[in-house]
Amino acid sequence: MTSKRHNPTDPGSPAQIAMTSPPPTPIRQRVSMQQWCRALFKPVDNGWLVYFRILFGIEMLWTVWKHYVGIRLAWNIHNPFLFKYYGFDWVQTLPGNGMWILLGVLGVLSVFIIVGLLYRLSMFLFFLGFSYLFLLNQINYLNHFYLVCLLALVMTFLPAHQSLSLDALIRPRIRSKVAPAWSLWLLRIQVAIPYFYGGIAKINQDWLHGEPMYLWLSEKAHRFPGAISEFFITWEAAILFSYGGLLYDLLVIPMILWRRTRLLAYAITIFFHMTNTQLFSIGIFPWLMMLATLVYFPIDVPRRLLSRFTQVRPAGIIDSAVTTLGTRQKSVIAILAIYLGLQCLIPFRHHLYPGNVNWTEEGHRFSWHMMLRTKRGVARFFAHEPATGRSLEIDPGGYLHDRQIQKFAGKPRMIQQFAKFLAANTGLQNELRRRGLTGRIEIRVDGWVSINGRRPQRLIDPQVDLAQQPYDMWPAPWIVPLTEPLPERPWGINLKGWGEFLKNNPRIYKTDWESQTDEPISTDDV
Repeated sequence: MTSKRHNPTDPGSPAQIAMTSPPPTPIRQRVSMQQWCRALFKPVDNGWLVYFRILFGIEMLWTVWKHYVGIRLAWNIHNPFLFKYYGFDWVQTLPGNGMWILLGVLGVLSVFIIVGLLYRLSMFLFFLGFSYLFLLNQINYLNHFYLVCLLALVMTFLPAHQSLSLDALIRPRIRSKVAPAWSLWLLRIQVAIPYFYGGIAKINQDWLHGEPMYLWLSEKAHRFPGAISEFFITWEAAILFSYGGLLYDLLVIPMILWRRTRLLAYAITIFFHMTNTQLFSIGIFPWLMMLATLVYFPIDVPRRLLSRFTQVRPAGIIDSAVTTLGTRQKSVIAILAIYLGLQCLIPFRHHLYPGNVNWTEEGHRFSWHMMLRTKRGVARFFAHEPATGRSLEIDPGGYLHDRQIQKFAGKPRMIQQFAKFLAANTGLQNELRRRGLTGRIEIRVDGWVSINGRRPQRLIDPQVDLAQQPYDMWPAPWIVPLTEPLPERPWGINLKGWGEFLKNNPRIYKTDWESQTDEPISTDDV
């Protein structure tokens, strides 16, 4: 018997077949990606979307009432100077009673969202109105206000009005118990982003050494009785709270997605946020996140609970697959990829800037850097005449609200904005000329800041004419790098009192050019 040998060049030989056949792995990967994309459009129960629509409307009605009736809205109306976000200088207060009318409109829109009336229009108008208030005054920045803006934008495009809404009652043709899977997962991812990036941001030297948690707990200890108060003033408590918060932020979403740890994760969520409500004044954020985290539970839970009291039955997962992706589906996937890509990249932009982001504030906002530092500062403004070397101090009290003065001293770009405002103020320039400063005037700032219990150090180069520095998104060379080390114990002078200490001891922190004889210029002089 003879055996036939295969010629490697023979088209029918195993060697040639192996060389001409495409590798199987890329095909499997490509098919898997297509299946994943098609799964985004699989119909699922829309109960959680409906639940979140109602929850969001109630939270926003309360937010509008609590945060803008009274103090916060009054700041935005009566302040002669408002700190603006870069690129949004054009956002100005409405004339007359416009701000109060806007407030009323936002309240009405919140009710419309709750009942699902003109839902998409109401949600989009609420997004525009709330974003306007958010952009109006940078001093009022809060991470959860930023989250509200994002959620309102996202919810505009989600079909959360097709059940339990007046829209569905008025227009029966839109009535549905299901929604594409991507809509639920987009909401879930948007809720997860603050948790995840909040945890990433906590991986820094200060937080891992228990600051600023030690300072906060020490200040809050008197609120609690006996043993709790004594525990709060220990470093062990600061470390426990710091590492507990870090681990919670990083692990809560994976734990709540896993069936075996879901109930434990939600119990920890309630404990975590309820503790925050007792220790810190952070508005609606704990309540919003406690209720929003429920959307990670199985999709049929809302209707299962509702079915106990009504005839409503869960829609569950519909056995209907999308076989092909049309132009519309591909466009949705592209938009989702762009939006989520930006949400994932923006929090890391502070790495493009030199220095400690908690000190320089460059790239700090819109990055979910939540409660990572406590800063106390004093910013003294001087009109300096280089030709004569003479300087006059300018009192910012007549231009800024007390809250603005308390918060802006540790934020370099806000200080720069105010310096530019002073340089362009006609009344101030006239007063300077009346006091004998007739030449070219520079606006210099001597700012001292303590961060997380460190000794105060200069934040701004006092030799720089801050009004002439470009206000842009590039790194600011006039910000003095943080060099003061984190001490074993916070600086001896109480953080609430050291600002007054600096004012009363000007020679300790005196610049070479600072005048000691002239009275500060106030708005009464102007």
